[in-house]
Amino acid sequence: MGRIAGIARHPFPKAPMETIEHARVTLEGGIAGDYRGAMKGRPYKRQVSLIEAGDWDAAMALVGHSIGWEQRRANLLVEGMDLPQTVGTRLRIGADVVLEVRCETDPCARMEALAEGLRAALTPDWRGGVCTMVVAAGEIALGDEIRIEDA
Repeated sequence: MGRIAGIARHPFPKAPMETIEHARVTLEGGIAGDYRGAMKGRPYKRQVSLIEAGDWDAAMALVGHSIGWEQRRANLLVEGMDLPQTVGTRLRIGADVVLEVRCETDPCARMEALAEGLRAALTPDWRGGVCTMVVAAGEIALGDEIRIEDA
């Protein structure tokens, strides 16, 4: 079991990330106000992205920088648990929201623009995070518990 340590969104491509304290999560649009959640057909496999705080810290140590986690452009920062690396695994956040892991988040060239070597630092062992699809909608907030759902 872990907890949500950060929530972020961006309203259009290449927009700055906005960190927020709570968010509505919908089946149609992922994190409300985040443009990625409603893209590319149904079901969209990259609605909400998550990254582990420890993985971001490890990548920062490797590149010798201290850049805010939201610059990874992930929606949720998770503390206290290892995110599953198995497609189909479901994660429950708080009482209502359920996300299903659909794929690894591949680090893009944008990471290299932040810090030389960051793309490579985020590549091993799913360190760049996971992409998920919304299975059950609801509200989330900083500090909410996140856990792997029983099969």
